[in-house]
Amino acid sequence: MAGKLTHIDHGGAARMVDVSQKAATERVAVAAGFVRMSAATLDLVLSGNAKKGDVLGAARIAGIMAAKKTHELIPLCHPLAISKVEIDITPSPATGGGKETGLAVTATVKVTGQTGVEMEALTAVSVACLTVYDMVKAVERGVTIEAIHLVEKRGGKSGHYRAKRS
Repeated sequence: MAGKLTHIDHGGAARMVDVSQKAATERVAVAAGFVRMSAATLDLVLSGNAKKGDVLGAARIAGIMAAKKTHELIPLCHPLAISKVEIDITPSPATGGGKETGLAVTATVKVTGQTGVEMEALTAVSVACLTVYDMVKAVERGVTIEAIHLVEKRGGKSGHYRAKRS
């Protein structure tokens, strides 16, 4: 769906969107990403024996903190009184000789407000994935962060959106 860019004014300058006339409604966004790593590194993470400590716990906290600071990181985002941030990290061990080994990371962010929380969910997933990388890079530099995307958004004037892939 092509439309006009809301963060650009008529003269082409960047602007923060005025949401003062919008009704405050419940809004939820879900974003996901994947941290690909070897089976040995995944086993190390899941055993809780990583050199830097609890990888999954640190990634969850980092994702929550990142969602709360999105407006400080992404220009033109509104500061929001977020009511919920949940980070789910699910191991995906290789099966049948496949190479899909790693951690699936999902962030769910909720607010009652005048603008959505898509950027907060995407930021939370990104930082949670980066935290996993930071904590395991000493044992495997080839870890990759992949497929960060918006899975779903609910609420607001534009209604419900669900990605075709997830």
